[in-house]
Amino acid sequence: SGLGIPLVAVGLFYDQGYFRQRLDMEGYQVEEYQDTRVEDLPMEPALDRQGQPITVQIDTRNGSLLAKVWLMRVGRVDLYLLDCDVEGNQPEDRELTSRLYGGDHRTRIRQELVLGIGGVRALHALGIKPGALHLNEGHSAFAGLEMIRELMEAQDWDFDEALREVAHQTVFTTHTPVPAGHDRFDSGMIEEHLGPLRDKLGLSAEDLMGLGRVEPHNHSENFCMTVLALKLSRRANAVSALHGHISRRMWAPLYPWRVEEEIPIGHITNGVHIPTWLAHQMRQLYDRHFPAGWIRRMGEPEVWQRIYDVDPGELWETHHALKNLLLTFVRRRVSRQCRRRGESDEIVEAARNVLDPNVLTIGFARRFATYKRADLLFWDVDRICHLLQDEQRPVQLIFAGKAHPADEPGKELIRTIANMRHDPRSANRVVFVEDYDMNVTRHMVQGVDVWLNNPRRPLEASGTSGQKAVLNGALNFSVLDGWWAEAYDGTNGFAIGEGRSHKSQEITDQRDAENLLRVLEEEVIPTYYKRDMDGLPRKWIKMMMNSIGSLAWRFSAHRMVMDYCRTGYVPAAGGLSCDMQS
Repeated sequence: SGLGIPLVAVGLFYDQGYFRQRLDMEGYQVEEYQDTRVEDLPMEPALDRQGQPITVQIDTRNGSLLAKVWLMRVGRVDLYLLDCDVEGNQPEDRELTSRLYGGDHRTRIRQELVLGIGGVRALHALGIKPGALHLNEGHSAFAGLEMIRELMEAQDWDFDEALREVAHQTVFTTHTPVPAGHDRFDSGMIEEHLGPLRDKLGLSAEDLMGLGRVEPHNHSENFCMTVLALKLSRRANAVSALHGHISRRMWAPLYPWRVEEEIPIGHITNGVHIPTWLAHQMRQLYDRHFPAGWIRRMGEPEVWQRIYDVDPGELWETHHALKNLLLTFVRRRVSRQCRRRGESDEIVEAARNVLDPNVLTIGFARRFATYKRADLLFWDVDRICHLLQDEQRPVQLIFAGKAHPADEPGKELIRTIANMRHDPRSANRVVFVEDYDMNVTRHMVQGVDVWLNNPRRPLEASGTSGQKAVLNGALNFSVLDGWWAEAYDGTNGFAIGEGRSHKSQEITDQRDAENLLRVLEEEVIPTYYKRDMDGLPRKWIKMMMNSIGSLAWRFSAHRMVMDYCRTGYVPAAGGLSCDMQS
């Protein structure tokens, strides 16, 4: 929207969204779901060219799915959301779009049917003919099949002709190297849900299954949405340079005639929306020292070089003010958590005084998937507890994050960390903030000294939370994975390991844990606590400036979207945007 790009977006309206997180007395995650009051949201029914509310229908072998369409205006971009809570649907189908990440494989394929096929039909009803189609992850890949069907009917083309045209117009982004992130369905499920569309495409059941297989005639291979998306697009990208390398290797069997370097999967590294995540106080500091109107030039490297004109004391004072705001927020949230659980007045009062603004503060907030290794710091509990309670140079840790409702190991990680508050060696130095959301994230990335990220390389496709921290002066301390593998230069943060991994997961974890603690002891802590006569950590502040100056523009949504336009949308559209019927 901010760049004025003519774009419309299509998604699903999850009435209950993701769950609200609560921890019980044992520290175990409890999920709570709440219905959304549609009338409280800034959206309205989408209308067709005759001014009537749009409902789309998707036929399956066992009946039809219906979805109404909502319109939400996000700046200058129209967002269309499909909602299956419609009269005429079976009771279970009315729940299809109620929860994010809910349900089994059958729920998943039906959601993807609504998103892909239903989404294209919604655009058709609106009179919108996209010049380029961006499949953002494989979940939306059925959209390509529906586009092919429309072309076959409109142009009287055969399937192969229509496929070539749609593939030329389609951009596909893959977001994860984790196998579980690539949906796969058996032939029975595909025929049940895509059978009517297959008939119109003139394909046999075997031909359709082949579109979703690496080996088209391998009957033991299930239908993969990512494979379908790759076959229906001529431009594909991963979300970081390292992820691009991993993706080319991962999908090399699809391109047996190409060497790995020539596999057509590039990369566009993720970036964050600067105005959303930049603290007001930091925005004011930049306004004072950056060129007038800098926010409209946020993608220009030279703008961010002005950070070196800022007085170190002013930058440090601004950061410290944000840190105090974070600690006030955390104390309020944690004391409220304790009161809700019915804990004693003594514990509630202690929560009101947890953490110290003069102590090195490390933040960790993200999904509690096990590969992200939230507990890596506690590989050697005695050693980290010694650092937490050091009388001269202590450390304190703030955690937040949700585990998938079905991820019991992830929930156990949360329980372990949340219960560190009961260990006298870590009391008042480790806190877990419930109900991780944008508000929690915003406070944390704006106020911590260090942003910790220690996934098991190379499973972090990109990561963006550390990019948000950069904008506000926090230093990243991360495994060389995802975006950090191309961002770290030795002067703008701290690295865990040397970008290598062992075939043994246990050995990799042990090496990374040892390296994490060593760098924390020998580099992070000494640099933070070394002060000059004015009480300023000069080297630390210089690293803050290096981080902002070298990374803020590179990992912004401004740069990312321009990359998509330059390398994806414009070539896919042949220089045109779209046709929109009046």
